Amino acid sequence: MQRKLPQYLLFEIYQKHFLFYQRVLAQKPKDKNKIYSLHEPDVYVIAKGKGKDHKQYEYGNKVSIVSTKDNNIIVGVVSHDKNIHDSKTLDAAITHANSNRTKPIQQAVCDRGYVGVKEALGAMIILPKKALKRDNRYQRDKKRKLCKRRAAIEPIIGHLKSDFRLSRNLLKGQVGDEINVLMTACAWNLRKWLIATAIFLFWQKVGLCMVRSRYFFYCTQ
Repeated sequence: MQRKLPQYLLFEIYQKHFLFYQRVLAQKPKDKNKIYSLHEPDVYVIAKGKGKDHKQYEYGNKVSIVSTKDNNIIVGVVSHDKNIHDSKTLDAAITHANSNRTKPIQQAVCDRGYVGVKEALGAMIILPKKALKRDNRYQRDKKRKLCKRRAAIEPIIGHLKSDFRLSRNLLKGQVGDEINVLMTACAWNLRKWLIATAIFLFWQKVGLCMVRSRYFFYCTQ
């Protein structure tokens, strides 16, 4: 096809496509930045880490999720177009989270994948590690509780993948990846808001019924 097409068509319309296909045919198994999908060239491979033999690699894009400590409300999500190290994703994640909050983040509890970072945009980074000798018992217990609380983000990610289709994105391109993760986070927060509203209305109705029954009891005396 490349030999038979006229030169004006080749260079003006189809040149980009031919270069893309030539790159796919020329790539080798040990090359970096390989193309894994013809219809989604931005897809890259993500290593799952140790202890996950059933699924060592995933193909897609990396997403950063920021949630609150007490209520598990998602306040920031970022879709990364490149497979960068976790420690280099903090600035974008904290920036997006601060844009949705009234106060900037002061502390961020992360896992060991963010090792090497002590501060990001004014937020102190807390990682699970051995207690320092200068820390007293209160400081050690506080750090231990914060690191235990960080584990709550893991089931949140699992629910986002299973309940809100974060595991498979049907939207095209990098813009589609950003829209998908934003809609997933909105669906999570909306479900929490609906559950809280339903609980409030239930107890409000229970309290109203108790007041009415007590008033009826007093009137019949």
